[in-house]
Amino acid sequence: MALIVQKYGGTSVGTPERIKAVAERVIRWVQRGHDVVVVVSAMSGETNRMVGLINAIDPAGAAREKDVILATGEQVTIGLLSMALQSKGQDARSYTGGQVKILTDEVHTKARIRHIDDGPMRADLAQGRVVIVAGFQGVDAASNITTLGRGGSDTTAVALAVALKADECQIYTDVDGVYTTDPRVEPQARHMPLLSLEEMLEMASQGSKVLQIRAVEFAYKYDMPLRVLSSFDDDSATPKSTLVTREEDVMEEVMVRGIAFNRDEAQLTISGVPDQPGIAYQILGPVSDANIEVDMIIQNVGRDGLTDFTFTVHRNDLAQASLLLEQTAEKLDAARCKFDDQIAKVSIVGAGMRSHAGVASKMFKVLADEGINIRLVSTSEIKVSVVVDEKYLELAVRVLHEAFGLAAG
Repeated sequence: MALIVQKYGGTSVGTPERIKAVAERVIRWVQRGHDVVVVVSAMSGETNRMVGLINAIDPAGAAREKDVILATGEQVTIGLLSMALQSKGQDARSYTGGQVKILTDEVHTKARIRHIDDGPMRADLAQGRVVIVAGFQGVDAASNITTLGRGGSDTTAVALAVALKADECQIYTDVDGVYTTDPRVEPQARHMPLLSLEEMLEMASQGSKVLQIRAVEFAYKYDMPLRVLSSFDDDSATPKSTLVTREEDVMEEVMVRGIAFNRDEAQLTISGVPDQPGIAYQILGPVSDANIEVDMIIQNVGRDGLTDFTFTVHRNDLAQASLLLEQTAEKLDAARCKFDDQIAKVSIVGAGMRSHAGVASKMFKVLADEGINIRLVSTSEIKVSVVVDEKYLELAVRVLHEAFGLAAG
């Protein structure tokens, strides 16, 4: 018997019929002898509906009140799923993030989990109940409702799995696992049954949408196995899936495992700033203080005592980041700013790159042969990322996917 935490996304619980189907799936796992904790998102479209209501009243309203509103979607889902299980004879109990209790910091709309009280959940499991927890939310030390930001339900599920010392955290989505790249861009993308946590962390950080990066960070830090499955497949004892686990369990020595990409990038450049110690902090300090995550950073070689500094952020943060950068430019005499939201990031990822030389040069040659100009480059032991013009994104993904032999066959 295993303790399993399962997470179901918005499309998986998008209608009453789908909620009933999830209930039947959960019951089958219980009948196989497992203890099950379920984390759910809001029903598909609900969060967007609530954002629309917020914007209709006051888009710049207090973040605390936004969290109060946004957290209600998951509360509806946990109640409905608990009722569906009970109607089929399976005892169940629902919990909001505050009831669990999932304690977070005080940063509204982007809160981070600090502690989880696993006592009530363990007591319910011991009595044969299925525990259902609202994803995406928690409470701070003052009992204010907080939300965890984009993909927060994945983070909730992994955090609960870690707190409960679960055997596995299963993420149910509308796809049956992780592919070498997005099949909608490259139809020859190949399903990967096994992937290392480190590789998945890089793929998530570089734009892969299958798993949310903070969830993978949690799993990587605490060595929690993740399994990605489709909630729309037949629920066999061995469903098609991708197991994301420790690197030593991934035996296949493949040079490049996948191609990740991100359309949601924006580039900011400040030119003519003093080439002196502390300039990077003067530029990025205000951006960090605004809780804006910076991705790639490039500083050019200085000339005549001046240099250029370029960095990328999520496209949704461009307006705020550009305002902050312009304020910094005013403080740095003769500095100029330039912004571009028509870019995209493409990355090759693979733990096997550690033992293979020439991967980056091959990537650069493949792109050059297609006339695709590289604007920024960032590397690590197991990934190479480049920023290109957005119009070349899909072409870059397809030619790299073919060049590194990732096609299904």
